[in-house]
Amino acid sequence: MDQYVIGVDYGSDSARAIVVHAATGRQIASSVKYYPRWKAGKYCDPARNQYRQHPLDYIEVLEASVREALAACPAGTAQQVVGIAFDTTGSTPVFTDETGTPLALLPEFAENPNAMFVLWKDHTATKEAAEINDLCHRWHTDYTAYEGGIYSSEWFWAKALHILREDSQIRTKAYSLVEHCEWMPALLTGVRRSSDIVRSRCACGHKAMWHESWGGLPEEAFLIALDPLLAGFRNRLFEQTSTADRPVGTLTPAWAERLGLSTDVVVAGGAFDCHMGAVGAHITPHTFVRVIGTSTCDVMVTPYSEIGDKLIRGICGQVDGSVIPGMIGLEAGQSGFGDVYAWFKQLLEYPLRKILSQSTLLDEESKQRLLEETADRILPTLTAEAEKLPLSEENLIATDWINGRRTPDANQLLKGTITGLSLGSDAPRIFRALVEATAFGSKAIVERFRSEGIRIDSVIGIGGIALKSPFVMQTLSDVLDMPIHVCNTDQACALGAAMFAATAAGIYPTIEKAQEAMDPGFAAEYRPQAKNGAEYQKLYRKYCNLGAFTEKELFR
Repeated sequence: MDQYVIGVDYGSDSARAIVVHAATGRQIASSVKYYPRWKAGKYCDPARNQYRQHPLDYIEVLEASVREALAACPAGTAQQVVGIAFDTTGSTPVFTDETGTPLALLPEFAENPNAMFVLWKDHTATKEAAEINDLCHRWHTDYTAYEGGIYSSEWFWAKALHILREDSQIRTKAYSLVEHCEWMPALLTGVRRSSDIVRSRCACGHKAMWHESWGGLPEEAFLIALDPLLAGFRNRLFEQTSTADRPVGTLTPAWAERLGLSTDVVVAGGAFDCHMGAVGAHITPHTFVRVIGTSTCDVMVTPYSEIGDKLIRGICGQVDGSVIPGMIGLEAGQSGFGDVYAWFKQLLEYPLRKILSQSTLLDEESKQRLLEETADRILPTLTAEAEKLPLSEENLIATDWINGRRTPDANQLLKGTITGLSLGSDAPRIFRALVEATAFGSKAIVERFRSEGIRIDSVIGIGGIALKSPFVMQTLSDVLDMPIHVCNTDQACALGAAMFAATAAGIYPTIEKAQEAMDPGFAAEYRPQAKNGAEYQKLYRKYCNLGAFTEKELFR
């Protein structure tokens, strides 16, 4: 009998569910649903770098996407689904009550952004992150040691402390915290106490300073020294974590009915999108996997025998089993990639939406259609024009720090810069500089890994940009001076989740066996153009010099 698994990938703007044939990895059907409240701009304040998501968005799109995907499958498929797994953005935590319920699901907190999930790119906690770094580097144990030596405002404890300081109502009610990737399995398996939530090795090791060598989470004395508001949370959180290949439980009758599945469906542990995406792209040792979207997350795995006791400086963490159980997972990334292009697009759209929308020359329907058509063509047109520009040492230089810097050496206070502007600097030239900036930021990550003794033999790109923008990918290949293979699916993260579902359900004994059977292969390969290598090396040095000046002189 055929068996199927479901992978659900929660991204920044939407969730996608795929139904996969467990024996071959063949995708049977999929569905993408956008978060309705998020799409309406609720609970966010970009000027303050505040990005919050309501748990109801997650619940509603889960039910809608899974049901729609199943409806597109052959009759009887739902009855043969044996497992489901989730990946999510991260660190995306929320405060809960004693039952493990996110506070925003309680009536009195339904419209309070501080009671909602704090999305990965929320940077309201930069002050708290700086305090954590200062205390860690003075404490007898440096709890950032396995997180690159620098704690980020995008992560668990900084966000928790910021909200506790900001909101007395949350302080009164908050009992514990949970990451989005941990809450989804708990929700579907009917967990009724926060202490029973299965905690993700991936999330806790990379973002919550959890490590076996110091007994799990940072000690209570450290947290109290950071701020007495954190007193008691450690004991109410967790001691143990679990890798995502293990089953958490099975669907409750209520959720089985809501999703149209059986109560026998096994729910796997949760992990972050980039880590499961790397598995979906068939990550192996010495492979640098880039999940390229609004930001990037870069993932590697290395055997214990190769990394030993080595600590990699300035990355987002090295965690035993965070990607593939039995190996050390390494995470890095850029805080902005596709978001850099989106920012420039929005900049160019501004006069259209402000002026054309008020025009009396067109009726409302025509104006709206013209606005949308123009907006849709901005990036393709810029790309076509940017590709024609000659590569030279005179190119504009930009940094990719429009949303801060994640790696190497996290600093979310940094801002983007562009230099070399003149009266001849038109939109295609600026766009090309931004594309090259994102590639240079990628090269900085590769160089950090290599300088720390991590071997990189090949690069795999996954995500929408990898599949849809040959210009960006060729530029990236040229700048890295390495071939790049593009994963042959636009749902690598969801496919990785499906591989974890198949392993948790017992179809495969290990994640590696699931990868072998369910491997999607590659859709394209980009090879570096020798004629561009020397020029890009010169431009990269200018990028590094601009970055150093920016950080030293403008953001001390």
